[in-house]
Amino acid sequence: MPDSLTRSLLIAHQLAEGFGEAIRPALPAGAQVLGLPRAAAWQPPEEASVLVAVPPRAGNAVLPKEKPDGWPWQLKWLHAVSAGVDEFPRWIFEVPRVTCGRGTNSVAIAEFVLAGMLAVEKRLPESWIRSAVDWRPRPGLGTLQGKTLGLLGFGSIGQAIAERARAFGMRITAFRRGNDGAGSPDGVRFENLDRVLATADHLVIALPLTPATAGLIGPAAFARVKPGVHLVNIARGRILDHDALLKAFEKGQVGFATLDVTEPEPLPEGHPLYTHPWVHLSPHISWSGGGGQTAQHALFAENLRRFLAGGELINLVQPERGY
Repeated sequence: MPDSLTRSLLIAHQLAEGFGEAIRPALPAGAQVLGLPRAAAWQPPEEASVLVAVPPRAGNAVLPKEKPDGWPWQLKWLHAVSAGVDEFPRWIFEVPRVTCGRGTNSVAIAEFVLAGMLAVEKRLPESWIRSAVDWRPRPGLGTLQGKTLGLLGFGSIGQAIAERARAFGMRITAFRRGNDGAGSPDGVRFENLDRVLATADHLVIALPLTPATAGLIGPAAFARVKPGVHLVNIARGRILDHDALLKAFEKGQVGFATLDVTEPEPLPEGHPLYTHPWVHLSPHISWSGGGGQTAQHALFAENLRRFLAGGELINLVQPERGY
């Protein structure tokens, strides 16, 4: 990277004020970090080389439907802090290099998934009591030991889930892009979609949202699942057909669902998923906790070093794939 760019580097961002201070140790002499106000979040100074962006659902930036005049100006790198980039319009990929925050929240999301599976097996919170009247025999609790975990997607999140599920003695199958049917040294068996659906006791959606995965878990998929499966969605709401899920409950195809994402977000007031007895619904919070912000700062700092050295960036997005 030319010395002139290093000395005049301007990084614009849509994050909280603490971002600049967090990455300061990684900045070369003379570099500047500029926080953008919400109303002008997509109008950085034309001399900016780097833009750090939040996904539209975060609400911290007003994302125009049409690209701003002159886009992408002198931007050479755009970093999206989210793992998924499906919410961003196609015009952001006119920046020469786009990276994402893939992997920075994987531990937190994996812990959320394990908590969700344990809550179903151990019947939490309905097994808790608050008076002596409630102290009576109850149906036996379940276990994760020996159960089959089916992972739809085996990126950084799927891998983190698998690592923790092994500690509970679960069998693990996974469907991923380019399945080869071969086993792997970490104990995960890669299978086709039909096989994963048919054998999973706990089925976790951890796929990116793309044209190929939108609506993937719908009527046809529910007709092939193991009856009574526990479905977990921590990916994107549009991958799951909610109307089909409600019918799958009625048919006994699905026994329980843990949903951290929906389409839309939030669901309209009065939607049946809010009060369904076989649903644990949360407001897209599985990513929080687990040191994600620290990991995000570390990822950006490492990529900044590579950017200035002219090296290959981590987590480069492939627009043709959608992630």
